[in-house]
Amino acid sequence: MDAASGLLYKVGVLTMNRSTAVLLVASFLPFLFGCRGTAPPPPKEVVCYTSVDQPHAAPILRLFESRTGIRMRAVYDVEASKTTGLVNRLKAEAGRPMADVYWSSEIVQTMWLKKHGVLGKYVSPNAEDIPLSLKDPDGCWAGLGLRGRVILVNSERVREVEMPVSIFDFLDPRWKPEDVGIALPLFGTTFTHATVLYSTLGEENAKDFFQAVRDKGIQVLDGNSTVRDRVSTGMLKMGLTDTDDARSAKKKGAPVRLIFPDRLETGGLYIPGTVALVRNAPHPVEARLLIDFLLSWEVEVYLMEADYFHASVRSPPPSTPISWAEIAERTPQVREDMREIFLH
Repeated sequence: MDAASGLLYKVGVLTMNRSTAVLLVASFLPFLFGCRGTAPPPPKEVVCYTSVDQPHAAPILRLFESRTGIRMRAVYDVEASKTTGLVNRLKAEAGRPMADVYWSSEIVQTMWLKKHGVLGKYVSPNAEDIPLSLKDPDGCWAGLGLRGRVILVNSERVREVEMPVSIFDFLDPRWKPEDVGIALPLFGTTFTHATVLYSTLGEENAKDFFQAVRDKGIQVLDGNSTVRDRVSTGMLKMGLTDTDDARSAKKKGAPVRLIFPDRLETGGLYIPGTVALVRNAPHPVEARLLIDFLLSWEVEVYLMEADYFHASVRSPPPSTPISWAEIAERTPQVREDMREIFLH
């Protein structure tokens, strides 16, 4: 008698043929051996791709993990390719997504992802009090916090009467090329800023400005934080950066001053961060819970108090209305022009 028949004999089944016996044994195995323990279900997890600076994002994501018990896996972008690296990765993975949530430090690239079908739809109850202009009408993203674009000036190297009021002051002959810096306008908020200028000034005027920046030899650096560091140490007299970088320099005691251009035409701009569900996310239930958490008032306040955000999307500072959808349409042309100007 073989093993299967022997086992059936012991449970009172003796007349079955071999194939039926094996099938019956298989059905009994969970009951016969279940007392030895079954494999536990895999732990719940959620994967977040984020271009928010890790020192600011990591504590928020750890708090979500500790409150929910959901394992948090985060993938961060690097400063030199801010947002663009993760955007390209999300596009490449669209057929088989690895991420559940995209938490971005800006908006234009998020809208590009929506246009290319990478984002899913989810309307979080925590987005209810966010203005319509700062959330997607189709529910593909919602705004989280505002950062301003500022001219950061070393107050020990620039006199009060010389203080710039516009990014176009960078082209003034009194400033030498080694006095002024910007981040490469192919990535992050500097690329977003360039795209807004194309909409505000017109394509020809905006392109002429960046060509003049290149022709003058203004320092083009690998990120906003590098601009901040060089202004802080006096290597540059001034540079264009974000409020979070500028305020971190001031908090550390650097001799710097923040100047907010007052209009879009002079370079004034507030850029929202965004939170979005990835289409066909591997962990959709956990993803929605994370989105709810990120869009909460609690998280926005935390990031404002940490000087990452300048203001809340729920009460934005007065500024010129912006059609982000219209601006996002300019993305391909702006990227092509910026590559032509700064990489050739």
